[in-house]
Amino acid sequence: MIPSSAVGTPLPPTSAVIERGRLRFFAEAIGETDPLYTDLETARAAGYEDLPVPPTFLFGLELDAPAPFAWLFDFGVDLRFILHGSQRFNYESLAFAGDELLLTPTISSVYEKRGGALEFVVVDTVVTRRSERIAMFTKTIVVRHPELEAAR
Repeated sequence: MIPSSAVGTPLPPTSAVIERGRLRFFAEAIGETDPLYTDLETARAAGYEDLPVPPTFLFGLELDAPAPFAWLFDFGVDLRFILHGSQRFNYESLAFAGDELLLTPTISSVYEKRGGALEFVVVDTVVTRRSERIAMFTKTIVVRHPELEAAR
């Protein structure tokens, strides 16, 4: 179980340079058909300096870290029992291809339901470009505890 004292714990930051090819691949993968996200001329004609980052793209950048779930191991979590609970984004400005972004996550909440059979870990990640805050996204990871589920 992740202790409530974990709230406020900073997690390892991730830095990423946004590449056009990766933005195009992402747009295709999610079924985005607006050429604004795949065609540089369209993006520039719309007044953007480069291809804009699609809304949910930032979430995947944390997965680029060498061991993106190592912090869960540190708390003794068995990765076979984690689920993606939710994610939400709050943007303050757009990011574009060519930007170097820094993602800084912090555990913001830990709570349980069903007598501890489900544990929820909320992580807030601040995204900056040259110290300018671009966005913050929040993800909730659900940790199942089958031994407690069976006891119910």
